[in-house]
Amino acid sequence: MPDTSPPQTKRSAPAKPTFREAFLFWLKLGFISFGGPAGQIAIMHAYLVEQKRWVSDTRFLHALNYCMLLPGPEAQQLATYLGWLMHGVRGGLVAGIFFVLPSVFILLGLSTAYVSYGTIPWVAALFYGLKPAVVAIVGLALFKIAGKSLKRWVHYVLALLSFGAIFFLQVPFPLIILSAIMLAVILRKVAPNLFQEKETNQKQAEDEETYFLHAGSEVVGNGFSWGKSLLRLGITVVLWAVPVGLFYYLTQEFPFWDHLITFFTKAALVTFGGAYAVLPYVAQVAVEKFGWLSRFEMIDGLALGETTPGPLIMVLTFVGFMAGFNHYGGSLAMGALGLFTTTFYTFLPCFFFILAGAPIIERTRGNAAVKSILGVVTATVVGVVLNLTVYFGTAVLFPQGINLRALDYFALLWMNISFLAMYRFKVGMVLWISISALAGLLHYLLFSA
Repeated sequence: MPDTSPPQTKRSAPAKPTFREAFLFWLKLGFISFGGPAGQIAIMHAYLVEQKRWVSDTRFLHALNYCMLLPGPEAQQLATYLGWLMHGVRGGLVAGIFFVLPSVFILLGLSTAYVSYGTIPWVAALFYGLKPAVVAIVGLALFKIAGKSLKRWVHYVLALLSFGAIFFLQVPFPLIILSAIMLAVILRKVAPNLFQEKETNQKQAEDEETYFLHAGSEVVGNGFSWGKSLLRLGITVVLWAVPVGLFYYLTQEFPFWDHLITFFTKAALVTFGGAYAVLPYVAQVAVEKFGWLSRFEMIDGLALGETTPGPLIMVLTFVGFMAGFNHYGGSLAMGALGLFTTTFYTFLPCFFFILAGAPIIERTRGNAAVKSILGVVTATVVGVVLNLTVYFGTAVLFPQGINLRALDYFALLWMNISFLAMYRFKVGMVLWISISALAGLLHYLLFSA
């Protein structure tokens, strides 16, 4: 019998998102970007790739590879890169700024409340319900990203080796990435067929074209030029210098601000491996060398940072707040100024790395050698994200250390409910985040003494 089923219609690519649509997404992301880099990357992937289809997996992973090589918070840099891809420089600026801006003001409010009233139990309760849901979000994203990026058996091996190196041996993240790149270069010489990908079939090619930005899309704007890069470097230097000059001429405590600016600029340039890699260094210098805050205040700051949206590197802004607050004898205004100053100098290099470097990276998309090396980086990153997932999940399930007697049964239950709700019943991520926060508050009201 002839096939009488109706022909399948090819899914069309969405129109270019308007600047207003993208702006509203980046603004919303700033309020819901919980869970550290793994959770934030998961949220961006779920919305931009799966839901809106503004960016294909190919372009998303290409951008992620580059951001993972940079110092600084990779999720914030990824947002800046994707914003730049869609709307150029203004898109990158809006995406990067609004990724962190809500958390800046939330952390300012929490820091002010902290020094004024101490810890706030009901705020902690909201995030108590939120954290298991974030673990579920990260797990879903890890599964999807791994399925897209682990294309050959060597990629699976590298992902497992990466996970083992960072989880069991505590090998520094930058060393893992550097080793993966060197290994890829060597293997391309001795076994070039090892990284030869399967030819894209017609179905995959057609699916790729159902995204606004896909593998064949042109580079944004006029691409890379040395003139533009030097101009952006000059603008970055001027932006760095202007506040320094203002502090020099307008304050009588310039040495304090000079130390603050120099220290956090240095921290921004050496934060390879994420916040957990740099926080011990920050704590040691800020507490022991400069005496900006006590060791216990640093621990409380880490707790506040863990319970706010945005990258965990936002903990640095709490350090800046406490530095200004304590140095000026308990001045909330100077604490706020310290927080904003720290934020500015922590994230300024991130914008330069993306807005000056992304045009170069975009030109490498068709280069087979670069593509295979970045593919190895992606496989390595999957192992790193798996480590973050295990690390975060363990911290949520065993807040007092790994011991079956200390297992948090509410967290375990809510983690499974969250996974089922979002995977099986397709409950929206934003809605589920709100439900989870309320669940944590309800648990606190029912079971607190």
